[in-house]
This record gives sequence, C-alpha cells and structure tokens, in this order.
Amino acid sequence: MTGIRTVVAHFCTLAVCGVLLGAFYEQFAGTVLPCPLCILQRMAMILCAAGPAWVLILSTRREVGPLDYARGYGASILAAVLGAAISGRQVLLHIMPGDPGYGGAVMGWHLYTWAFVVFVVVIVVSGLHLMLGLPSREERLPWPRLSRTVFLVLVLVTAANAISVFALAGLHLFLTDDPTSYLLFEDLGWSSTSAGTATAPAGIGD
Repeated sequence: MTGIRTVVAHFCTLAVCGVLLGAFYEQFAGTVLPCPLCILQRMAMILCAAGPAWVLILSTRREVGPLDYARGYGASILAAVLGAAISGRQVLLHIMPGDPGYGGAVMGWHLYTWAFVVFVVVIVVSGLHLMLGLPSREERLPWPRLSRTVFLVLVLVTAANAISVFALAGLHLFLTDDPTSYLLFEDLGWSSTSAGTATAPAGIGD
C-alpha cells in the first residue's frame, strides 16, 4: 500500500499541474487573458496540488503518518470546495439559453466547466484516500528524488502563475473584469500583447 499511496500523491500533484499548464497554453496560444475569477480558480488548484505535494516533500525528511496524510488531503478538499464555488459561479454566469459562453470550448465544454469537474474529482479522490488509503502507522515513502522533482514542478508552476498575475495587473491594485492586455508592460511603456475581447469573465484559462 505504501507504493500505491506514493503513486497517488505523485499523480494528484502532477495532474493538477498539467491542468494549470493547459490553462497557460490557452492564455498564450488562445490570446484570451485570464480574469480575476480565472486567477482565483488557478490559485485554488495550486492549493489542491499543495496537499499531496506537502506529504511528498515531508516524506523526504522523515516518516509520515496518518495525521500528515489527513492534513495534506484535508487541505486539498477545502481548496477544492473553494474552487468549485468559484468555477460554479462562472458556470452560472453563462447558464442562460443562447449564451455562447466565454472563450473557446474543449470537447464541447468551456474551461470553467472543466475546472468545476476537476475540483469535484479532487474532492472525491482526496476523500477516498482519507477513507481507504491512510497508513496504520508512520512510514517512509519510496522514491524521494522523484518526490522532490514533483514538488519542484509545483513550485515552478506556482511561480509562473505569480509572474503572470503580476504582468496582467502591473502596478495596479485591481485587475479589470475583462483584461485585454498586460498592464505591467503598458506601465513600463513597452508594447503589450492584446487579447480578444469578451462580454463576461472567463474560466481558468479563458
């Protein structure tokens, strides 16, 4: 079971990082900039991944026990509940018949809808792990080098999001509901990449 718990922790962390990287692809390739609600959803996803990542990095320093797992995956559940509330509101903004939604769709669903699905999956997986996967005693997880690498991936993704938000908001305290350019570049007098306009806030990568 120790190996299974380790695989689950690695997978959960990398899966959420993959979703965030997909949001970055939509931001730069799709040229539709994230709005405040998008950024909040990204922050919630980072916190979702931080739970299992914390267990992993902790296991590289000492043995981890049931309390460590409970804290890590419990934090993921709380972050996912918050993210589901934010993305759910995003869905409700476009629920009226005839509303085309914001940005492009992936397999028929907009990214904010997929974000809601991701948060629900995080809640279910974390809950099942707490019910069925807790060890009976403290244990040392295998593959510490891989655990450090996975943790580093999350750190880099988090840093990239922080830089992106700073570039979007620039020296301004608030970000507009429908950003069309990187305000930092405008504040510095540099040319800014414009994005397509929209009538409502976007999802995690719209």
